[in-house]
Amino acid sequence: MKLNTIALAAGLVLTTALAGCSTDGRINNFLSNNFTNNYTSQVDAGYEIPAVPISKVPREFQRQIIRYKTAEKPGTIIVDTRSKHLYFVLPQGEAVRYGIGVGREGFEWKGDARIAMKREWPTWTPPREMIARQPELVKWQSGQPGGLRNPLGARALYLFNKNGDTGYRLHGTPEWASIGKAMSSGCIRLINQDIIDLYNRAEVGAKVIVL
Repeated sequence: MKLNTIALAAGLVLTTALAGCSTDGRINNFLSNNFTNNYTSQVDAGYEIPAVPISKVPREFQRQIIRYKTAEKPGTIIVDTRSKHLYFVLPQGEAVRYGIGVGREGFEWKGDARIAMKREWPTWTPPREMIARQPELVKWQSGQPGGLRNPLGARALYLFNKNGDTGYRLHGTPEWASIGKAMSSGCIRLINQDIIDLYNRAEVGAKVIVL
């Protein structure tokens, strides 16, 4: 009888501890919906996003919750261009870590910004400088409609600072093999399934730190 009582008490303690992990809505929503590394195909706004062969993506660049020490408040986004990781800060010393692709040599940037806008299946307008380098893009000078072939992917978060639009975005890409590499024109890219996850967490006005 004494052993049964001890076992029951231990079970209640464990249940209470687990319940305490889900008191924060963002964590609870994450655990119940997206922390399964679900990179299967999905239909979004009528578009079928292809599955990612996740076994070919290094584990360090797959979405996961980690312990993360920072003085920044929950909801802040920290981009580490050196390690090719983006962190969405959670309460209690944790963060969601995503693998990213960053700007190639000559296109890197650092600094603080804010999310000014969020867009689903955004229009992409190549800068004049890019059109000058790649004249074939002139056909999109008025904007390329959103879709599976659009370079901004399924979602985009637009970064502004005190001077206005930085021209940089956090956005999706179907080019999963580019994650963990430096090959963009400066924007920070995530796997489409990951940018959807980040989009659902990040709020307009959130602080973004690019290291």
